[in-house]
Amino acid sequence: MKDFWNERYDEESYAYGSSPNEFFKQQLDKLNVGSILLPAEGEGRNAVYALSKGWEVLAFDFSESAKIKAQGLALKNGFNIEYQIIDALKFNATNKFDVIAFCYAHFPSAIRKKANQHLLKSLKPNGHIIFEAFSKNQLGKSSGGPKNIDMLYAIDEIENEFNGISFEILEEKEIELNEGIYHIGDASFIRFTGTKI
Repeated sequence: MKDFWNERYDEESYAYGSSPNEFFKQQLDKLNVGSILLPAEGEGRNAVYALSKGWEVLAFDFSESAKIKAQGLALKNGFNIEYQIIDALKFNATNKFDVIAFCYAHFPSAIRKKANQHLLKSLKPNGHIIFEAFSKNQLGKSSGGPKNIDMLYAIDEIENEFNGISFEILEEKEIELNEGIYHIGDASFIRFTGTKI
């Protein structure tokens, strides 16, 4: 899995573009600036946007190539990015965050719930969560996402895996994706926002 992502991020172009995810951008802009954790951040498009808005950002991924691309994007925009190479289950923050944003963070099914619950420990009480990922209805579509249904989400799985969250938005939608070269076309996804109880 790590080799797959290193190969993808070794490509010259940005796999999912250099602009932030639209839902992430919309929701982040509603919040008071503070600290944000970005798990599975990839090439840094959301991190750079958050930095441009004055957020204190910590990003991580398990791909070395992702970090290199993210650092390059940050420097191009006049920022330095704090970015760790680490697996989700090994991540431990010294401080808690005001926001955690999961944007297409599809962890392997064997560890997904444990990883999500572990990362939520890094969120302050009443902290905010922003989430967007492919739903199980995405299987068979060519617009991106895991080809393993166990790595895709259903609403009831979200409610179970994020049971310490008071949901504000929780919806499954179909949209036309246009993010880089690997997120293009009709897509099925689940998005939510909420606060930690």
